[in-house]
Amino acid sequence: MIKGPIGVFDSGFGGLTVLNALRQELSEFQFYYLGDNARAPYGSRSFEVIHQYTLEALDFLFKAGCPLVILACNTASAKALRTIQQQDLPKYWPDRKVLGVIRPTTEHMGEWTHSNHIGILGTSGTVKSNSYKIEIERFFPGLKVYQQACPMLVPLIENQEQDSPAMQLFISQYIQALFKQSAKIDTVVLACTHYPIIEKQLAAEIGSKARLISQGPVVAHALKRYLHKHPEIAQNCILNRETRFFTTEEPELFNSMAACFLNRTVSATQVQLTFNPLNSKNAH
Repeated sequence: MIKGPIGVFDSGFGGLTVLNALRQELSEFQFYYLGDNARAPYGSRSFEVIHQYTLEALDFLFKAGCPLVILACNTASAKALRTIQQQDLPKYWPDRKVLGVIRPTTEHMGEWTHSNHIGILGTSGTVKSNSYKIEIERFFPGLKVYQQACPMLVPLIENQEQDSPAMQLFISQYIQALFKQSAKIDTVVLACTHYPIIEKQLAAEIGSKARLISQGPVVAHALKRYLHKHPEIAQNCILNRETRFFTTEEPELFNSMAACFLNRTVSATQVQLTFNPLNSKNAH
């Protein structure tokens, strides 16, 4: 098994909120972050397209030496992760691991709610997949789950419009629609890694009605437990505090936007993503 950095992949910039939490919780490890920014957002795309794009991202990160990749993208986790874990990894990369962000978020849901009414804010793709609803009901059959698709939030964030009147308008619209489904909701999950960027606006709109759950710290704690439980995987992850950034977009655009998410300057390398099964099978 090759030793290398932990890979973190997202369709856009949202995964940087997860990377931030990972670097705080697991500061001794090296990370490679890949954003498919040129093709973001994934939220409204079909399963076939998301699956293909995710395979291309994994192929890049595995060839870059990552033994483990975190899909820091709810849409990819919802639509492609199961197929990748059950079919693609055994076929193309049997010695690599891919983890998502949905299960770590859902397996503790019962600890966060008192009313047993949970709200989910996510992209259209995540909501349509029902992944959160299915996973929560698997762990906690007694919980009632209400989902609200928020298709305009990611495009606005990706265009640095997080403080715009349009953003406030859509936030109000989506929160009202969520609580119209149930006034008993006391816990709202930000089921998109972009949403922590607008967490303050969301919290202000929700007020004291419910607590917000942001995925970054939850996923970071889960990965720390996972590596402790699987030392054979942890030993293949390089102990090096360096983080490298890759994007399918112009690096200057990525660097500028990433600075908003990370509060520090970064220097990304532009890459092109492709996936040829003939070149990937047994190539690692």
